Amino acid sequence: MEATVAELKRREQEGKDDYVLLDVREDYERAEFNVGGIHVPLGQLSMSMDKLTPYRNQEIIVYCRSGKRSAMAQELLRQSGFKNVRNLEGGMLAYQE
Repeated sequence: MEATVAELKRREQEGKDDYVLLDVREDYERAEFNVGGIHVPLGQLSMSMDKLTPYRNQEIIVYCRSGKRSAMAQELLRQSGFKNVRNLEGGMLAYQE
């Protein structure tokens, strides 16, 4: 299941904190623009699962530049037992539009 930019922005405006944001972009991409959350580049995700274990039972919204890497991260997290992982449709490109 994907999360839409409109949904994320609405939840941000409402001050909801019932989800965890996970940015899987590279450092330089995050430095250019980000909306916060935990930062674990996709290439380091498998080695960093312990960093995310406290959020295993929470909703996690994964984002990247366009939604492709975050879709891969979503699948990796699901395979590791995370139940409620959503990919941000269109990523930061869509967010910034």
